[in-house]
Amino acid sequence: MQFEMPEEHIAIRDAALQTCAPFTDEYWLQRDFDGEFPEAFYQAVAEAGWLGIAIPEQYGGSGLGVTEAAILMQTVAETGACMAGCATFHINLFGLMPIVVFGTEEQKQRWLPPSVRGQVKSCFGVTEPNTGLNTTQLKTRAVLKGDRYIVNGQKVWISTAQVADKILLLARSTPLEECKSHTDGLTLFYTDLDRDRVSVRRIEKMGRKAVDSNELFIDELRIPVEDRIGEEGKGFRYILHGMNPERILLAAEAIGIGRVALKKAAAYAAERVVFGRPIGMNQGIQHPLAVNWMELEAANLMMLKAGDLYDAGKSCGAEANAAKYLAAEAGYKACEQSILTHGGFGYAKEYHVERYLREIMIARIAPVSREMILSYIAERVLSLPKSY
Repeated sequence: MQFEMPEEHIAIRDAALQTCAPFTDEYWLQRDFDGEFPEAFYQAVAEAGWLGIAIPEQYGGSGLGVTEAAILMQTVAETGACMAGCATFHINLFGLMPIVVFGTEEQKQRWLPPSVRGQVKSCFGVTEPNTGLNTTQLKTRAVLKGDRYIVNGQKVWISTAQVADKILLLARSTPLEECKSHTDGLTLFYTDLDRDRVSVRRIEKMGRKAVDSNELFIDELRIPVEDRIGEEGKGFRYILHGMNPERILLAAEAIGIGRVALKKAAAYAAERVVFGRPIGMNQGIQHPLAVNWMELEAANLMMLKAGDLYDAGKSCGAEANAAKYLAAEAGYKACEQSILTHGGFGYAKEYHVERYLREIMIARIAPVSREMILSYIAERVLSLPKSY
């Protein structure tokens, strides 16, 4: 059992820090004000080769695992880019995995290299307004007519749809009542986001303003059969392949945000003098920050365990969910404590920590709620009866 960070992970971290160096807290604060997509950052990431870190080498990627991708995303978040920075290319690291695993050779050659080069942006179209986490109940309908599917429906909380060229879309191709299993009848596509057929409406939200979230209204979207991934009706099984990596990546990002918040708090506590001495001398300041450090480190170990299991081809559902839960909670507590440590200045945007708190909330909510994770662990690990 090895706990010291391997040299290759240190190299990834150092190189990622170099890529992120020009994009300071002030850059991300400005993006938080103006809401512009961080195109300069995205292109820098593409030029450094990070978009393809988990894509096989024959398609232009680096062929590394989810653990290495998690180290990358944790580093990006820890520079102060937080979720805004990570979400600019988050989908490249997990959303394209169904193509890598289940796509044809022709599809891989057609779709993956442009994404790796940063020439094509994608969005992930699964969530719907009335189904939430109950993915098998999706209502968006895909009907095969000749050599094309005609798709109608609605999606919500679709990130980067304002700038995306492609959409990874899950739709129901067989009515639920005609399926043997509730997981059958869903088909996965990767296709052009045709703005003439898809209306994209931005959702104003609490944080991560620079990376848009949207409602999508799909009206007679025509998808060629060759843009279908795998077999018709098997899409739910394909999409599951990206869910554990997504949880691992979210955990890594939450830890990164927690770490930068803790670093800011410790630095401020060491230099802020009140009543003739640094406030960091007071145990009332020290002890909560010490707890934050311990919680973040513990969550990091679970995240690395989940990544190691996934990369080894082993079952990691419990560990991936646990990592996401622990990291989100630890990151949130660290961000909250950082604001409290800064006192009134923690409420000021120029100190950045209030932005960290707004950004960390995503990890507590998405892509799966805390309560669903607790139910999963209770049922799958502790063998307790299903409660819903």
